[in-house]
Amino acid sequence: MSPTILVVGATGNTGRSVVQTLSKLLTSNEVLLSGHRILALTRSLNGEAAQKLAQLPGVEVAKQNWVEITPDWLRQHNVVRAFIASHNQPNQFAEESTFHLAALQAGVEYVVRISTTAANVRPDCPAYYPRTHWAIEALLSSPEFECLHWTSLQPNIFSPFYLASAAELVKNYRTTGKQTPLRLIASEDAPVSIVDADDVGTLAAHLLVEKDLAVHNKARYVVNGPEDIAGRQIVKMVEDLIGTQVEDVIYKDMSFAKQLASAAGGESRNVIMSIEHAAETAWDGQCTASTTSKEVLKLAAPKGTPSQAFKALLEL
Repeated sequence: MSPTILVVGATGNTGRSVVQTLSKLLTSNEVLLSGHRILALTRSLNGEAAQKLAQLPGVEVAKQNWVEITPDWLRQHNVVRAFIASHNQPNQFAEESTFHLAALQAGVEYVVRISTTAANVRPDCPAYYPRTHWAIEALLSSPEFECLHWTSLQPNIFSPFYLASAAELVKNYRTTGKQTPLRLIASEDAPVSIVDADDVGTLAAHLLVEKDLAVHNKARYVVNGPEDIAGRQIVKMVEDLIGTQVEDVIYKDMSFAKQLASAAGGESRNVIMSIEHAAETAWDGQCTASTTSKEVLKLAAPKGTPSQAFKALLEL
């Protein structure tokens, strides 16, 4: 069996771009790993996204729950490099660390993982899930994991999530001629460099085909979009499209955390509600384009702008 690059969550937010870019890179005969195959994991082989990926050169799509992956499974599929974008539920550490341990025991060479907003990845972050990412990076940095090379990508908030409410207002206004309150995660004035998930996937793919793994080993790369945008600029984009002033804007709106807590079943409400604090570093001006790691700009600089993301949302 050919050496394998595993993509966990291949039909997810960043995974599709990872697979698409890897397929292009590995069939170009311009990279060292041109003889490798791509194993793209999905929860449904019948989905449209999975079927499209299966048509790409060098790609095999398989149905496999990644949290059940064992060292034997990785050996059987000859996995030498892997990409993982885990969920951010409270049990993330238990499940993702189990995957990394399996990779270590199976002799996997290199893992590229998706983290979260760099300014939040610290042990004292009020929001729970960035602390999980910090803990996973600490685990991977330990002497016991020395044989597993890894890179952690720390992308800022993804563009669709940041702009979705603005796009919905425009769509609804075009249909009904009426406005509802515009609820924005953004503050009115703080510049924030939101990022396109496809750009993050493209970067991950370029890392996965790098010849010298030592160059990026134990690296934590900050990944932002190419442009900053503040809340008032989002409002301006909406007003330009609807041809009138937005009547009611609610900045720094994190009310979705209550909805998540209500739907969390047996999870701690206190833990889930801590998400309310996740955007505070952005409101403080700590998440601008200027913080993007220079290695990211050199390897695969993000290109997707807020206006492009907004246009794409309106076309959905």
